[in-house]
Amino acid sequence: MTDTHADPGRWDREALTSGAGVTLVFAVPLTVLASVVGSDSGGLNAFFFFGALLGFVLGAGCAAWIQRRGTPLSHGLATAAGTYLIAQAVFVAIRILTGRDINWLGVAFTMSLVLLAGIIGGVLGQRLQNKGFEPSRRLPNDRSTT
Repeated sequence: MTDTHADPGRWDREALTSGAGVTLVFAVPLTVLASVVGSDSGGLNAFFFFGALLGFVLGAGCAAWIQRRGTPLSHGLATAAGTYLIAQAVFVAIRILTGRDINWLGVAFTMSLVLLAGIIGGVLGQRLQNKGFEPSRRLPNDRSTT
């Protein structure tokens, strides 16, 4: 797939921002709910945590699917990692300002799971592209006339 109207370069910014938006809508609220519930309610906490991971898969998959650089895995991974790091920076800042402890091991462990979610989303987005599914908003502009 080639892109004739986007800026040249390694990254498709539109895909990254779209994927990040999807991730922020689905993953971040569930992450907040998981932290509010806390570990006192293990089952509910796990439900929100894994729901948030699915949000990262969805956002990464979106970025991987709509990117036009031929690098769906990179876009999926960058979307998941970037969104996590930005959101986590805000959460850490809030914890510091409120005087609460920060579980750095938990942050690093969750980052590894988010990276896995980014890879899974990238693979799913790549599969959608390989099967010929294209986002409807790209169809009129991106079809080549060869």
